[in-house]
Amino acid sequence: MASRHLHIASPLIESRALERRVDSRVLLKMDALQPTGSFKIRGIGLACQRLHARGCRRFVSSSGGNAGLAIAYAGRKLGVPVTVIVPESTRERARSLIGEQDAEVIVFGQSWQEAHEHAQNLLDAESTYLHPFDDPVVWEGNATLIEEVLADAPGIDTIVVSVGGGGLLCGIARGLRIAGRTDVKLVTAETRGADSYAQSLHAGELVTLDEITSIATSLGAKTVAAAALAVANDFDVDARVVTDREAVDACLRFADDHRVIVEPACGAALALVYGNNEAVRQSRTLLTVVCGGSGVTYRDLSTLDLDKS
Repeated sequence: MASRHLHIASPLIESRALERRVDSRVLLKMDALQPTGSFKIRGIGLACQRLHARGCRRFVSSSGGNAGLAIAYAGRKLGVPVTVIVPESTRERARSLIGEQDAEVIVFGQSWQEAHEHAQNLLDAESTYLHPFDDPVVWEGNATLIEEVLADAPGIDTIVVSVGGGGLLCGIARGLRIAGRTDVKLVTAETRGADSYAQSLHAGELVTLDEITSIATSLGAKTVAAAALAVANDFDVDARVVTDREAVDACLRFADDHRVIVEPACGAALALVYGNNEAVRQSRTLLTVVCGGSGVTYRDLSTLDLDKS
């Protein structure tokens, strides 16, 4: 029987390699193994399904890569044409993967924000814009990650998660609220130069970065969703920032330890665990969300220019 979802229930595995780094049990939610290579298909897939059910005839979105790939995949599965606007910072590999899903790819602007604004100009009566992270339906779909985790590991007390625009964080918070688990500590990870969430949390209000200087372009939202900032009203949120080099090194270690390639955006979360950051030291059962990413290869990770990190 075909799944009613476009995403899969991803594996939850124990990591002995990471447990050697911290004095706690470490579980990995392997959303890098989703059909599109990242968690994005959870929320975006749900949003696309609902729009399709209402008769939407064309999907338009903007993306640094992974959201665009999820929308393109969903559109192909649902038989709906897709146009994705990506900024110039999106790697050619990510552009090609989106195109392989039969989507139209348009390159515009230096950042996701500029691509997002340009996408609005392409809308017509037959098309609908899908926001890659600031959408309650997307959060609802992303919350399925927590539903799956708690079914197998109800005792988690800390979650480490990367934050770009905040869609995954909002989904995790939604899932935990539904389960009555607001006691879970949330440790967020960003790279320096894409740390709009950490700066916003510190300021107590939304902060817009002047530019994205990190190589982790999947974290490249200059401003996070307001709902992501509000997560701290209900949860103990500890926002941490790592360097590009720390994120890439974590990706390479993870590939050696677990034979899975992830982007530096995901590596930011892994870096906190590999580095035994103080934010994760008091946990008993630590969940690390391996959010994935399809924009890089192992060769890319090995040859990235990190002189600015």
